[in-house]
Amino acid sequence: MIEANGNQLIVRSPGRINLIGEHVDYNDGFVLPAAIDKSITMTLRKNGSKSRCTIKSKGFDSVLVADLYSLKPGTEGWHNYALGVLHEIQVLNPGLKGFDCEMESNVPVGSGVSSSAALECGLAFGLNELFELGFDKLELIKIGQNAEHNFVGTKCGIMDQFASVMGKENHAILLDCQSLDFEYIPIKLEPYRLLMLNTNVSHNLSTGEYNIRREQCEEGLELLVKKYGIESSFRDVSMKKLDESKKELGPIIYDRCSYVVEEIKRVQEAVVALKNDNLGLFGRFMFETHRGLSKKYEVSCPELDFLVELAKTEPQILGARMMGGGFGGCTLNIIHKKSIDHFVNKVSVAYKDKFGIDPSYFVTVPSDGTYLIKE
Repeated sequence: MIEANGNQLIVRSPGRINLIGEHVDYNDGFVLPAAIDKSITMTLRKNGSKSRCTIKSKGFDSVLVADLYSLKPGTEGWHNYALGVLHEIQVLNPGLKGFDCEMESNVPVGSGVSSSAALECGLAFGLNELFELGFDKLELIKIGQNAEHNFVGTKCGIMDQFASVMGKENHAILLDCQSLDFEYIPIKLEPYRLLMLNTNVSHNLSTGEYNIRREQCEEGLELLVKKYGIESSFRDVSMKKLDESKKELGPIIYDRCSYVVEEIKRVQEAVVALKNDNLGLFGRFMFETHRGLSKKYEVSCPELDFLVELAKTEPQILGARMMGGGFGGCTLNIIHKKSIDHFVNKVSVAYKDKFGIDPSYFVTVPSDGTYLIKE
């Protein structure tokens, strides 16, 4: 157990949801994430060594021991997220020294709420404070993103880390993934709640299919840029240009690109709906997003589709969609608070009958981003 002393601090770093704007953060789109009330708590202290780092995870019952001067990817999944953060900090600032860390998480792993970004951002934030490294919040966000790029191998966009660090209670963040300009959007949910239904399946998205989708979008955009002489951004792609190029793109690349163009526009329209307190319209946009992710972007799976179709039969659900990378994980549902128990019971029976798996669920709210806990 880490003993309290003057060189110790405690950080809480949340997971995130994304209300709308899926798979467009790496395509110069707009996204609407929010930090949530599920988080990783990290206790960090200097250990007096020049380079020995020890990170203990209660949830995974494993320990990572690393040397700052010989960092290389490890074999256990979560280790690489931490090692990547240490590597990125080392590249930018030599002031990092040996430390010990204990972490405990209530962020559901594999549910699409980015436990990885919570880990990356919490560790980067805590080390920045502990060793007075001088990074600002945007630099911490990019440290987390680059850790995932360079040590994990997932070419993720910046949304997850941005939401984990910059979250604000009772607000979503409208993030322009091209310029990184952002705006806090109030979310007036009452009497509705955000219900996450976990399929408890993972169809091995890993990094492979995610990176394939990214490459397919890049391929389509490159063709359009050459054909029309436009800027290399989906912001400058219209459905008219896509339709004119459908034969050259081929059916798969066309579907991928058309989903991106539609989703970028859909996020902007959904934000207007939120600002007008029109949750019903916002929910309809969520259903449209899921249809695009399932049919055009093809990152859904039978379990996710089943839960969304079931949500459509519940009058007290305004909208539902798969959330996260896909091929498993959670659906996000806007549901009246009085209907949660009824719908969860309905889902539990129907889903178990269909797939032989027990789903799980949790209710969440938009919360503050990564912060220090006062001891």
